[in-house]
Amino acid sequence: MLLAGHVPGREHRSPSRRARNERYGRVAGRRPTPGAESQPMIVLGIDPGLANTGYGVVQSAAGRLVALDGGVIETAAGLPVAQRLADIHAAIDELLSEHEPQAMALEELYFGQNVKTAFAVGQARGVVMLAAGRRGVSCESYTPQKVKGAVCGNGRADKEQVARMVQALLGLQAPPAPDHAADALAVAICHANCAPLSAALAGVAG
Repeated sequence: MLLAGHVPGREHRSPSRRARNERYGRVAGRRPTPGAESQPMIVLGIDPGLANTGYGVVQSAAGRLVALDGGVIETAAGLPVAQRLADIHAAIDELLSEHEPQAMALEELYFGQNVKTAFAVGQARGVVMLAAGRRGVSCESYTPQKVKGAVCGNGRADKEQVARMVQALLGLQAPPAPDHAADALAVAICHANCAPLSAALAGVAG
């Protein structure tokens, strides 16, 4: 089940707000980890990539996590790299404008990838962070192991386990798909659960 992304100029379009709400917003999610409750916060999670950039928007409020949006931004391999990066930037900027998140969370670059793939992911990360920076939205990065540990309690969990736990934590009717969207939602959940503790520790240290 493919969740269409906000891709300028492509034939597919993102589902309507009502359709997204029916999939993501109507079933109450589980409580986050103990102590993670805080003021309402919207997080835009990103799984960056040149061909496919996953995104997931999660709201943490009243001790519950709810998915507001999710999907994949796709760019065609035949386009110049500069145009593909511009399309990713435009799509992310549209998401930031629509959801007005308090924070953006990205999956950290995995250095086990081959050099060509890592370079392309790094380029995508750059334009995503540029879009956030221009709007004054803070960015945090998390390693894949950190995300898996926060969502599944196991830093070595496979993608199927991550998708099932994202489904459970957000109260979705089915595991989110494709993988890029599921990973982006997982990154957003990770930040929603970690941010209150980080803020509290910063307050103590300050």
